[in-house]
Amino acid sequence: MPTIYLSPSTQEYNIFYDGEGSEEYYMNLIADAMEPYLVSSGIEFVRNTPQMTAASSIQASNAGNYDVHLALHSNAAPENLSGKITGIDAYYSPNSERGRRLADILAANLKAVYYDPSKVQTRPTTSIGEVTRTRAPAVLLELGYHDNPTDAAWIRANINAIARNIVYSLTEYFGIPFVEPEPIQSGTVDISSGSLNIRSAPSLSAPVIASAYDGDTVLILGEWDGWYVVRYGDIEGYARSEYITRNYN
Repeated sequence: MPTIYLSPSTQEYNIFYDGEGSEEYYMNLIADAMEPYLVSSGIEFVRNTPQMTAASSIQASNAGNYDVHLALHSNAAPENLSGKITGIDAYYSPNSERGRRLADILAANLKAVYYDPSKVQTRPTTSIGEVTRTRAPAVLLELGYHDNPTDAAWIRANINAIARNIVYSLTEYFGIPFVEPEPIQSGTVDISSGSLNIRSAPSLSAPVIASAYDGDTVLILGEWDGWYVVRYGDIEGYARSEYITRNYN
């Protein structure tokens, strides 16, 4: 299953135009809202903390083996244009085809939730460290301008919609189903013989990554088209739902 490094802003000093909350605060709210969608869709993640910096986030990301590094930020205009600029930018490295592809997907989908789709765009960069210095393909999202009242209001009113949209884009990038969150529930493998295959994708031709046996317990993270997204020990994958009985007590 894919794994991402999720890096919401650690810039607590970037305050919204009205003094109510910071870039760090709101980007972490979006990351919080992303987590249930990531879990239900089978995307594993590691996340930075507000005590970290961009540099330490890059270091932590590069210490692991991630499929994507995704940074969440909000923007601010130069002083002479403060409050006058709006829009979303998806930054990627011109040296990363996968980064560019992810940026394109993110920007295309965010147009559906941003109030002015013409101002959602991708931008190559050679200067942003969280894009150019990460081992994993990376995108840094500037989700509007926090010094602009309209953009700030959009961010505040659309935390969950933004989060859902970003995870939807990640599932598109990885080629896996987007699965709506549901309460995580345990289930019991119910198979008359042999073992239950847990696969890397919801397809009978996908590679088997683990085998579970009759009576084994799994966690059901989500459901899609006759498949459960399951966690079995420390492995996450897909298993046919007819061979798992939900435990309702």
